[in-house]
This record gives sequence, structure tokens and C-alpha cells, in this order.
Amino acid sequence: MHEPSLIQLQNVSKIFGSGGASMQALRGVNLTIDGGEFVAIMGPSGSGKSTCMNILGCLDTPSGGSYRFKGVDVGRLERDQRALLRRHYLGFVFQGYNLLARTSALENVELPLVYRGTPARERHRRAERALAAVGLSGWAAHTPGELSGGQQQRVAIARAIVTEPAVLLADEPTGNLDSARGREIMELLMAFNRDLGITIVMVTHEPDMAAYARRTVRFFDGAVATDEQNAAAESA
Repeated sequence: MHEPSLIQLQNVSKIFGSGGASMQALRGVNLTIDGGEFVAIMGPSGSGKSTCMNILGCLDTPSGGSYRFKGVDVGRLERDQRALLRRHYLGFVFQGYNLLARTSALENVELPLVYRGTPARERHRRAERALAAVGLSGWAAHTPGELSGGQQQRVAIARAIVTEPAVLLADEPTGNLDSARGREIMELLMAFNRDLGITIVMVTHEPDMAAYARRTVRFFDGAVATDEQNAAAESA
């Protein structure tokens, strides 16, 4: 039997507000992403890409259409069930890092495991392994204020992968970094996609960062305008 696609949006719409004040952010979006893909989502401000990302991350729900994750209709799940889906299958990386300021790198990385109820010893082991995977073995005790922007984003990525998610959702992950640090982060994401099989969906406005993905989906006016394979990434 053919396995369902990992992510499937069918005719998804999203409307904010009501009546004369309503605004349609998504207009009939159809998007399928298979396990193991690395997809960049691009588009001008207001095109719907961030709204789409919030729906993929179970942070918001569609007004119409359906979102299926591993064949499960996410729209039919209760709020706590969507929270469990987020906790067990999704990892998040944001432009602003979102680290706890007075907490060590190790403790920041452990946070998703705390929510899962993972025992302390296991949490420490897995967090140390995740920090090693992003090249920060010697920085576990440092707080975010003692780390550079690139190092803080590495901690954020370690926190996202410590649960071994099926999908990593990255929203402008290089937006606050210089080009050299940005390339380092993209190489890291490529390695996790290639070596660990983590599916990556990344929102970016930077074409040179989107070029690291194997596929680029462009949004315009709340709909998918183009969906193309990236020949440069395919040959890499």
C-alpha cells in the first residue's frame, strides 16, 4: 500500500477577521511535501508564506480545505492533540532564536524534552549530543548573552533537533546573521536533511539561502505561484 505524503495541503484557505474587516491570507493552497525533502518557501511580504508555515506547524488552523500530516486530517484534531503532534513530530527554528536569556545552552536545548517528561539524565545526554551535532560541544554552560548570533542560532537548531523530529520548520533562520554565518547555518540544515533524513521546510526571503534547498515554492497573493526543483541543489 502506498504511504501518504508526509504533508498535504488541499485547497487550504485562511481568512482573518470578519465582515468588511476580513482579510484572506491564503486562497486555495495545494502543496504536497514528501518525507526527506528540503523545501524553501519564498514570496513577498503579505504573500501568505508565514500563514502557511503557521498552519504546517499546527500553530494555526485553516478556514477551509484540509491539512493532512502522515495521512491524518489535522483539522479534525482537538487542540491538545495538535499540541502532541507538534511536540512529537515537529521542530521549530525562528529568526530571533527565542532562547531563554538566563539559562545555559544545555538547558535551552533540553526544554522540549522537559515538556515531554523525559528523565533528567536522558535529557542531559540527548542535549549534549544535539549540541555536539551543531558544533557546540564546549559551550553547554554558556548563556545566550555569552554566545554570538551564529552560536545562538546553532543552540536553537540543537533545541529543534533534540526530539528527533520528522519535520524541521525554519522561519527566516538566517535573517539575523551575516552572510558567512548564514552559510554555516544552511550547511548545517543541509547535513541534517541529508544525513538524518529530517524533512525541512524553510521560509526565507534570501535567494542565496533558498538555493540550498532542493525545491522552491513561491507564494503570491495567498496562493502558490510556482513550485520548482532546484537544479543547483540537485547536482550538489
